[in-house]
Amino acid sequence: MKMKIAVSEKVWSDHRVEQIVGNLLRFGVTVAAMIVLIGGSLYLIRYGAALPPYRGFQGEPDDLRSVSGVVADALSFRSRGLIQLGLLLLIATPVARVAFLAFAFVRQRDRFYAAMAIIILALLLYGLILAP
Repeated sequence: MKMKIAVSEKVWSDHRVEQIVGNLLRFGVTVAAMIVLIGGSLYLIRYGAALPPYRGFQGEPDDLRSVSGVVADALSFRSRGLIQLGLLLLIATPVARVAFLAFAFVRQRDRFYAAMAIIILALLLYGLILAP
């Protein structure tokens, strides 16, 4: 029984959690940057020579105003959809970090930091999903 606890504590040590968080952030930012780069390149290939319409403001198309629309456009290799997907992934990266830390603190049985991480995660999700 003591051996099992020692292995569990070793797996969820502070150093190991920091390594995982660092890798998570690095991976998230790298993937997001690659997707934005691909989308930006496709956009420039297609619209690079076009003059922007400065006479009137044009908002984002309806298909880029929802996550499902962005994903559908990105899967169709539409440049603006890929750019938006990369930006969504960039925003999701620190949220995933907080979610992982909440999980890690629960595993480490650190109630105070687990509670703080869960509260921060709830505030982030509220701000991203429910806030006007």
